[in-house]
Amino acid sequence: MTPTVEQWEASVADLWERFASLDCDDGVAAMRDVAAACPAADGRAAFELAGMYDSVGFEAEAGAEYERALELGLDAARHAQLAVQYGSTLRNLGRLDEAIAVLQAAPTHESTGSAPRVVLALALHSAGRKDEALRVAIESQLGMLPRYQRSMRNYAAALTESTISDDPPKR
Repeated sequence: MTPTVEQWEASVADLWERFASLDCDDGVAAMRDVAAACPAADGRAAFELAGMYDSVGFEAEAGAEYERALELGLDAARHAQLAVQYGSTLRNLGRLDEAIAVLQAAPTHESTGSAPRVVLALALHSAGRKDEALRVAIESQLGMLPRYQRSMRNYAAALTESTISDDPPKR
């Protein structure tokens, strides 16, 4: 009997709750079974399987499933979460330009908060773009500051002014 989408979602949540008690192979096998039972024709099963692969350190397999989930389509929350997770996976795989592109294009959603910008900062840092990484990290937290937003925004902007400007350096 095919589960309803609600039943399937509950089985996914249950598996993630049990995740810490499973070894890598059991977690992947269980998520493969859950994903195969998904009644929806979108990318949610591939997204959840990718997340499991990611969680056990199988980044290459995760990347393929994230790509499949994107092809099949996702709701807004999962799409935003996928951008964070896939961007992080690409970073871990050393595919830094791709990670940066995914994270720069990440949709905003309440389920991810500033996570896309924080992971973007990590990817930029890994790519050797340290000033830009620090700028993105600072800017990602501006909304959390009760005061000093203008000052911090200006400090952050100053980090990359010399790398953005076409003007010759002043002596």
